[in-house]
Amino acid sequence: MTQSWPTIKKVFSKIFIGFGIFSFILIVFSFTRVPFDIHWWLGKNASEYYFKPDHIVFLGGSGMPSESNLIRIYYTSALAKKYPKAKVLVAHPIDEDVIALIREEMIQKGIDSSRIEIEKRGTNTREQAIMIAQDFPEMPDQNIVLVTSPENMMRTMKVFWKAGFKHVGGEPAFENAMFVDLTYDHKKVGGKKYSPNVSSNLALRYNFWNYLKLEITCLREFVALGYYKLNGWI
Repeated sequence: MTQSWPTIKKVFSKIFIGFGIFSFILIVFSFTRVPFDIHWWLGKNASEYYFKPDHIVFLGGSGMPSESNLIRIYYTSALAKKYPKAKVLVAHPIDEDVIALIREEMIQKGIDSSRIEIEKRGTNTREQAIMIAQDFPEMPDQNIVLVTSPENMMRTMKVFWKAGFKHVGGEPAFENAMFVDLTYDHKKVGGKKYSPNVSSNLALRYNFWNYLKLEITCLREFVALGYYKLNGWI
């Protein structure tokens, strides 16, 4: 053990140095728009469509209410209004209370209850695509539009193609930016003289932290893409 300790120490030292370099790179890029562009690319790449959908597929996977489900419902409802003849399929892991709340929220947003269909089987994107193809055998040949989070869109599109769906488009549920001047007067609102004045530095107050979160989100998605590729699901 004593003889192997220098080797172990050397390995851990390299690991910590590697994590330090990786963290530094993340921090540097969070001061640029690169994370935004990657997130946008994950949502928009290959998701465009030029047909009227027969089905709008809401892909859920979190609680209700939740940020991800509510924004996806918003986009699903907008599509349902744009394409009034399209059916709306809610694909969500089985949780009767959550599914009921999603359905109720859609109805409140103007989607007729007769248009809403439910797919409860499937706990990940691959399984959901397979279950939809089994339970709605007409859909692989129909025009469908998928609604999910932007970072998931590329993988979701590829999964449905792999599962045999021929005509697939996507509607990534992007958040909309708020175009408001958020600067303030540091002294007027009681800011201390010894406190850094960041009143006009929106990049440091907001963009840095938002982009840092986007980097983690995108990194997680690239790991998921690699895992799905490894399994032959995309």
